[in-house]
Amino acid sequence: MNLSQLLADRAKQYENKTFLLFERQPRAEIPEPFKQALSFRELDDRVNQASHYLSALGLSRGDVINLHLPNCSSFIILWFAAARLGAVMMPTNVLASAAEMAYLLDHSNSMLSFTTAEYLATLRQCQDEVDSLDKIVLCDPCTDNPIEDSFEAQLPAQPFTAWDCPATDTEMVAIMYTSGTTSKPKGVMVSHANYITAGQTVADTIELTEHDRQFVVLPLFHGNAQYYSTMSALLRGASIALMDRFSASQYFDRCTEYSCTVASLFAAPMRMILAQENNAAHRNNQLRIVIYAQNLTEQQMQDWQQRFGAPLAQIWGMTETMGPPLMNPLNGERRNWTVGKPSGNYEIALVDELGKTVKTGQEGEITVKGIPGKTIMAGYFKNSQATAETIRGNWLYTGDNAIKDDHGYYRFVDRKKDMIKRSGENVSAGEVENVLLQHPAIFECAVIGLPDEIKDESIVAVVVLKAEQSVEVDALIEFCAKKLASFRVPQEVIFAKSLPKTSVGKIQKHLIRDGLMSAQ
Repeated sequence: MNLSQLLADRAKQYENKTFLLFERQPRAEIPEPFKQALSFRELDDRVNQASHYLSALGLSRGDVINLHLPNCSSFIILWFAAARLGAVMMPTNVLASAAEMAYLLDHSNSMLSFTTAEYLATLRQCQDEVDSLDKIVLCDPCTDNPIEDSFEAQLPAQPFTAWDCPATDTEMVAIMYTSGTTSKPKGVMVSHANYITAGQTVADTIELTEHDRQFVVLPLFHGNAQYYSTMSALLRGASIALMDRFSASQYFDRCTEYSCTVASLFAAPMRMILAQENNAAHRNNQLRIVIYAQNLTEQQMQDWQQRFGAPLAQIWGMTETMGPPLMNPLNGERRNWTVGKPSGNYEIALVDELGKTVKTGQEGEITVKGIPGKTIMAGYFKNSQATAETIRGNWLYTGDNAIKDDHGYYRFVDRKKDMIKRSGENVSAGEVENVLLQHPAIFECAVIGLPDEIKDESIVAVVVLKAEQSVEVDALIEFCAKKLASFRVPQEVIFAKSLPKTSVGKIQKHLIRDGLMSAQ
């Protein structure tokens, strides 16, 4: 089954049952909320209309469209419309800079890009650099009277005629770019079967039913909201309450208003929620399970349970693994200081640097066995070398280290890759370093992630200046801000006379990190 067939099947099965509830939450500049509801049938109809619209723009099987959109119903409509044509969706972070977008659009061969007025300028800045990009389409999803020529204004004029999706289940339907240890992100190739595997793994483990409602506040351009929340709900005939953005102060108010029963979060936004003023009414939520990634402290877990009474289950997964291969169980003992046990049909092995399985209690790299293009990614788009390094004999080498205990639970240790986790976002240290090295005053640098109580890690740049050169900290931060998304910009810059190196000249980041930690 492909995504188009799945949606059509659910529309036939559930007809007028609500699938999507969307809200643009009120804010200072827009005090009135915008709310929208779509049934399974209405969503399928709009996907058919959007398929006709995309076809009229020249999109066909194998072509790529970019969704540079915040959370909204149009994102989901365009995602499934592209799938229905046999085309490919490439979603991007709305905070990405023009330079970052130019690379992603060009590397993916994106033909069309959809965005809102708020982010249009960024795409305009890089449009001339991307030969494949034929058109930028403006979206106006949060109003009943969209502006003329917008996607939403043109959709009602399109026919409802159904399309017969030509794609096979292993055909690529999305490219999900993920930051790596090099300066350029890698494009994870996601098939129709991959999406279904991801949703099925979560739905089975948390025993999702058609009576459940997923609370979705994480961005749709991430795998989490697509894989774990949207796909699991669609597979089981459940519904989703989609917020346009995450709001710590409004989280449980909105969750309660929409009678949500299931949620997915990262540790950083959970800490932001815990930092809000205590409200006894927030225990009135209907959440029966909250799956989350990245560690909370024991005290934070206790505080969460005491204040909200919403059961937690820590998980582990990557964009490349599709579903979360490790999850704490819904039933039985939940050890939330670990990332749980193997879920679904995933097989896990911890291996040493030689690829040999380590003993229980010993640290090793997490490897995940699967079928490329079905249960794990098919590979990296236009990057056969990285694919070969990551998938070896149907085993996906993740670069993350863990320890398996005597009860079969896995405790996450650290990332083997040189990555920084900032508020749920993966930040490549090498990407930030390459930007800093473009500054004429910098000789060399190292970017380090240090623990941050709220946002997982803070980004610290340690720089060595060229002889007789000087520059202010604020100027370096501003320099980075012009070239990087805001969450990738260093929060701190430290000047050093030199950086510790190995005998072959490799910077010893662990020594820098240890020194910074001891100085805190």
